[in-house]
Amino acid sequence: MNQTNEHLLERLRERFNGLLIEARLNTGQITLELLPENLIEVCRALRDEPEFNFAQLSDVCGVDYMHYGQADWETRDTTSTGFSRGVDQGVYAKTVRSFPARFASVYHLLSLAHNCRLRVRCFLPSDPPQVSSVTDLWPSANWFEREAFDLFGILFEGHPDLRRILTDYGFIGHPFRKDFPLEGNVEVRYDPDQKRVIYQPVTIENRVLGPRVIRDA
Repeated sequence: MNQTNEHLLERLRERFNGLLIEARLNTGQITLELLPENLIEVCRALRDEPEFNFAQLSDVCGVDYMHYGQADWETRDTTSTGFSRGVDQGVYAKTVRSFPARFASVYHLLSLAHNCRLRVRCFLPSDPPQVSSVTDLWPSANWFEREAFDLFGILFEGHPDLRRILTDYGFIGHPFRKDFPLEGNVEVRYDPDQKRVIYQPVTIENRVLGPRVIRDA
């Protein structure tokens, strides 16, 4: 951690004491973790107070932590052993950090004045997940929040036009959720008789490859 990050992390902890779940350094970047009720207060201070001056919002994205860190097969330590590791499917579950909620909205901020970046992660414990929109603070959040709504189903309260942006208006579900079926819920096709696009039940079956064992001939 360089001196700039050390000083910034210390100041963030002092300034937002009592408003954060945690402030941590991860992959060379500071992350603030908080709950929805504190998001606007913290973000407004990050934008307006001169010692922070995070005037630019680079991205807003959603995260689904369902089954986070769990895997059917251990691959990090046994990759070189061949496909035979797959015969024990289902026995491996890595111990990882637990999170206070399944969903989170993540905000990536940039301070040009201080030449530094900051990640703000807001955990969303409600169902459906919802949080206040930051479009009044950073207008660039408009399309980012629509994308997170479309793909993860996160509701941004106060957003001026919260509707789907990537999928079709009649799309069912949110495709980046971990429990969304791989083959989808419906499919669309052009019907030459009706001369329009129609929805119909999925006609393809999801094909999952079973584990293989490679044996010497």
